[in-house]
Amino acid sequence: MLKSHIITIDGAFVRAAVRLDYGYRFIATDTRMDELDRSVWPTLADIQRLTAQLHRTGRLGTPPQPIAASRSPAKLTE
Repeated sequence: MLKSHIITIDGAFVRAAVRLDYGYRFIATDTRMDELDRSVWPTLADIQRLTAQLHRTGRLGTPPQPIAASRSPAKLTE
């Protein structure tokens, strides 16, 4: 069974992460997080850090590359 982790930023539920065999898949529930939706990261801490930055500043800067993503990696760094 897959284990999911609810991620809140400043008290707002804006996303979830699902544990996979090879990392964590990010599931966006807030439209501000769409550019990270369905990407896979090595640790839950990576997702928490990146989503907090995106939520608070509205941009990612230059994040580390995800393990895999349904969207092109170039999209994640724009």
